[in-house]
Amino acid sequence: MGRISIKPVVTRNDMRDFLWLPWSLYKNDPNWVPPLLKEVKKQLDPRFNPLLTRGPYRLFLACDSVGRPLSRVLVGIDAAENEGKAIKEGYLALFEAVNEKAGILILDQACAWLADQGIQQVRGPISPTKGENLRGLLIWGFDSPPVLMNAYNPPEYATYFEKAGFTKDVDLYAYHYDLKRIDARKTERVVSYAQNKYGFRVSSFDRNNIEAELADIKSILEHALPEDWGELSPPNLEDLRAYAFQLKDLIIPELIPIARNLEGKPIGFAVSIPDYNRVLPKINSRTFPIGWAKFLLNRHRVSGARVFLLFVVPEYRKKGVSGTLFYHLLLKAKALGFTYGEGSTIGEFNTPMRRGAERAGGLHYKTYRVYKKDL
Repeated sequence: MGRISIKPVVTRNDMRDFLWLPWSLYKNDPNWVPPLLKEVKKQLDPRFNPLLTRGPYRLFLACDSVGRPLSRVLVGIDAAENEGKAIKEGYLALFEAVNEKAGILILDQACAWLADQGIQQVRGPISPTKGENLRGLLIWGFDSPPVLMNAYNPPEYATYFEKAGFTKDVDLYAYHYDLKRIDARKTERVVSYAQNKYGFRVSSFDRNNIEAELADIKSILEHALPEDWGELSPPNLEDLRAYAFQLKDLIIPELIPIARNLEGKPIGFAVSIPDYNRVLPKINSRTFPIGWAKFLLNRHRVSGARVFLLFVVPEYRKKGVSGTLFYHLLLKAKALGFTYGEGSTIGEFNTPMRRGAERAGGLHYKTYRVYKKDL
């Protein structure tokens, strides 16, 4: 392989190599799902990704002596998130590498760049938008493709991180649901009882009233996140708008239930998106607009969904709100003809949510890991 050089992504050719590296890495892997290149480009564009406007960032690319790309990483700093914190933290995302040497070198470069910026700790891989997409490295459950917006990588990536000095920060779990085996009638009576006793109702996301719906979701997150996710802070309204724009072509409003009490106060919500990963391998994800057109034409072939957010404010927990949201999703999914679902990702520390997922029939079948390193 010879000498490896690392450079920041500057030119159009650099960006092309950065974007297309996964296609050469995974071309013979039947479980890899090629992303829509249009969406990846948005994640790397500050006009569509507010995270990239909140502090400096770099895309790094490692190449061999003849210029072939070998590894890549996005590294950056969320300066707004670091305000008031004793330890300044950086992040990394979109890591890929053809081998151990190239992987460790690009991770070392990311850490060196952050240290030069005065950063004391790095976490990753995180979502490149600080959302629910591509969080962590897959460390268990390599025998099936990922569902929409979840990460996929070779088992050896964990070794690359560990040899580069990273240690475990948190594990995130994914649960599989066989909708054909779940009987919604068993929970119907419990859901009706909970709604009448505690005074709340559930309705679907109103696409015609997006600003108000996003404001209600933000209110729920502000109350629910601190207890559930430790040091993570809720997204601001700008982040939510950007996320909604990113997902606008993918969502089905009936799969986003919002719970409110009888006075109209938002108390919980869930977000589920059809698993379009079952469609993406059938199209050329690098081709636009042909690939995007094929994607839209094949949407009806989807037979499952991913529930990737479910939050309830503290005063309404253990009152059947989570179960009612899940019940709403189950009914809508079955009406759409879906046969499977995934609940992900749930932090290992979130014991109530994990127990709820298992009681609802979920099988823990994949684990993702976020790493950290002191600089």
